[in-house]
Amino acid sequence: MSTPAATRVPQEERTRVMRQRLMDATVELLVEKGFGGTTTTLVSERAGVSRGAQLHHFPTKNDLVVAAVAHLTAIRGSDLEAAVARLPRGRGRTEAVVQMLGEHFASTVFTAALELWVAARTDAHLHEAVAPLEQHLGRETHRLTVELLDIDESQPGARELVQATLDLVRGLGLANTLGDDARRRRRILTEWARTLDAALRNPQGDDA
Repeated sequence: MSTPAATRVPQEERTRVMRQRLMDATVELLVEKGFGGTTTTLVSERAGVSRGAQLHHFPTKNDLVVAAVAHLTAIRGSDLEAAVARLPRGRGRTEAVVQMLGEHFASTVFTAALELWVAARTDAHLHEAVAPLEQHLGRETHRLTVELLDIDESQPGARELVQATLDLVRGLGLANTLGDDARRRRRILTEWARTLDAALRNPQGDDA
């Protein structure tokens, strides 16, 4: 009676691994070729999965990309968690947090997410999948930034400072898609960290 279970578990694992390869291949192709250049044929070839197997799980490109949205969101969350674990304590904390956010939004997974944002603007089905996940990730990133910088959002202007930080790193991440902008990004974020530190230390704007 144990034979069905013994065969079912390996099959489930093979399916999980195959779907993982398809998701990873989709993200890679979104970065390399953009949304328009990402096709189901290229994804199956990159993943090393037969077209029949791929079409069984994801009959259309949108089915594949919608699944990749959730996969990409999970990757971005995991990347942020890993980066947070490496942050220093004490002096220089603010700049380390800001630079970490800058690196995250200049990463290849953010580039893939941008491709989906642009495509979702004119694709209702894709927008339905992308928008809620991006909103959730945005809220979590905001919460994480507040926590990492130990910001009291009840203070006037504090919430706006957090949002300005996130808008800045997203904008710099967008600029990075047109070419390596790392040196400029680091200089800008170093100055922003100083501004942020000063504002957080003196939230009322009182004269020192």
